[in-house]
Amino acid sequence: MIELPTDLPADLAPFAWLIGVWEGTGVIDYPVGDERLQGEFTHRVSFSHDGGPFLNYSGTATFLDENGAPAVALLAETGFWRLARPATAADAGPALLPPTAPPVTRTVDDVEALRAPSGGFPIEVSLAHADGALELYIGEINGPRIDIGSDAVVRSAGAKVHTASSRMYGLVEGHLLWAWDIAALGTPLRSHASARLAKA
Repeated sequence: MIELPTDLPADLAPFAWLIGVWEGTGVIDYPVGDERLQGEFTHRVSFSHDGGPFLNYSGTATFLDENGAPAVALLAETGFWRLARPATAADAGPALLPPTAPPVTRTVDDVEALRAPSGGFPIEVSLAHADGALELYIGEINGPRIDIGSDAVVRSAGAKVHTASSRMYGLVEGHLLWAWDIAALGTPLRSHASARLAKA
């Protein structure tokens, strides 16, 4: 059973079911040239909030060897999830600049005004990866389903080639299921990993 927090800012209400730590396992299957990269991994993600109008996110994954023991660290990413809405004078930023208008407490009606014709809410997800890649996703949260696609991928000079991504998350029978498609290392956008996670 998923317990929903009641102390959330209105902007986070659509994300309430995500909040917490999720752990589980997944599979990788991705072709690179003549080689097919396959295997299983453990995965842990955390969604939390500190009172702001966004979720804090972190995720790690470790490749498992043929005996099911942790073998190689695959992923460390951190970032923020939020509703897509125009910034106002009451919002801080950019950088350390303070708001230029008095604070405004956003209401459920303010959030409802963002609802798309599809019934969902537009969202933005910004992620930084330990391997030198930065991703900006845009998409939608619609009840217990999230679909996001990369709007931009920025890489450091030493990072491996990664040009696009899309991710899908869903709450199914109390589990967080997700699938991740990537375009990387010369392979066009296609399925690369999926996992099933349970609340820790």
